[in-house]
Amino acid sequence: MITIAISSQKGGVGKTTVAINLAHSFARSGRRTLLVDADPQGSVGLSLTRQSRLLAGFYDLIQDPTLSAEELIVPTRLETLSLVPAGQGSAYELGGGSMGVSLHRVRGFLRDLDAKGFEVCIIDTAAGLFGVTADVLTAANAVMIPQQAEPLGIRSVPKMLEALTRMRIVNPHLTVLGVVLTMMQVNLPESRDTVQALRNILPHELVLHTVIPRDDLFIKASARGLPVGVMDAGALTLGIFDKLRLEVERKLVGVIAG
Repeated sequence: MITIAISSQKGGVGKTTVAINLAHSFARSGRRTLLVDADPQGSVGLSLTRQSRLLAGFYDLIQDPTLSAEELIVPTRLETLSLVPAGQGSAYELGGGSMGVSLHRVRGFLRDLDAKGFEVCIIDTAAGLFGVTADVLTAANAVMIPQQAEPLGIRSVPKMLEALTRMRIVNPHLTVLGVVLTMMQVNLPESRDTVQALRNILPHELVLHTVIPRDDLFIKASARGLPVGVMDAGALTLGIFDKLRLEVERKLVGVIAG
């Protein structure tokens, strides 16, 4: 099973949108995919199932060793896509903690999912690289960094990548897929300039070619509890996330083939 963490230094960068729609693309391609909500805000669960706050989830498993992965898996309308919500665990609301505290639980959770036949696990993490998020990154195969295509946003990207490079000391198998630019406004020069500026300051392999546009359709899809690609007029956006998936597959060809 390939595990991809979707991580960012701060919130509001489109992380959950990327996680949901990338998972949907993998599932549509025929791979048995699990989307895990490891963000204390529970945004994935609230987007895809309104009952998510009533269900046990990822953080409950972290706190309660008697829970099993199987108890947490929620099917979706797409047979190849399932969800694990954030859950109701009280301590996770703080979003902090020391790295390593929950690592053995995270690793055990991922082993159980692998044993159940999941091929891809997409994890939407809490912002920052500490606590449970650090443990997820220690156990994951790969990480993708969403970043808004706005001038102020890109300043933190090099530091984020430096931190992920240090993370590879504890997880040498972690592949940094790179930055995916989100909320791109093609008609706004500042947004276009931001995209080019990031491509100029980072090695080309660390900026994904696919760019996610700013689109009201994302808000409408979230309100209806759907990936954006299944919405009316969502065909173009569906193609964008399929393109992103293909980029990921090329970067992880050895792992996915295995």
